[in-house]
Amino acid sequence: MPSGLGNGASPSIITEFPRLFLYLFRSKRDLAMANEPLARYQNIKKSMVATTLIGIGLMGAVDEIIFHQILSWHHFYDRATPVIGLVSDGLLHSAELIFLILGSFMLSNLRSQHVFSSRAGWAGLFLGLGAFQLFDGLIDHKVLRLHQIRYGVDNLLTYDVMWNAVGAVLLLVGLVLAARVRTSSIAL
Repeated sequence: MPSGLGNGASPSIITEFPRLFLYLFRSKRDLAMANEPLARYQNIKKSMVATTLIGIGLMGAVDEIIFHQILSWHHFYDRATPVIGLVSDGLLHSAELIFLILGSFMLSNLRSQHVFSSRAGWAGLFLGLGAFQLFDGLIDHKVLRLHQIRYGVDNLLTYDVMWNAVGAVLLLVGLVLAARVRTSSIAL
């Protein structure tokens, strides 16, 4: 009897070649079905990352358009000349566009593969919105002192509290949605 065939020895490359060939050239859908719980978890995670990036970019755009341009309450960096303030706003705008484009490409890729999780997507969106808002309110405004929310007002604390409260509520909504996604994916 030839070695590797029926005597308990490991199979040879010749007998295993068809299975190896199929393994190497299987589709993404086949890969997802082969290890469905792991694939489902990875797709949920990717969905959340994509929409978190979109949320960060979207809240950056809202901040830039409403508070920097329309209301003219501040620039991203207010501790220099107005020209530097405008340049810093342009850099912020560039960063928000990068987040929006990257997240949108990731989202499009997930949707084209029919693996996007809308529940994880909503969680990620709110996490991104809230994370940007809180980071801006706490780190940019208070720690780094790049700018204040509004200048020339008697009670800046009211603006700070409202700004950070909105960010905290958005982040909390995202955390609750993410927890629901996690518990529903564990139950599957």
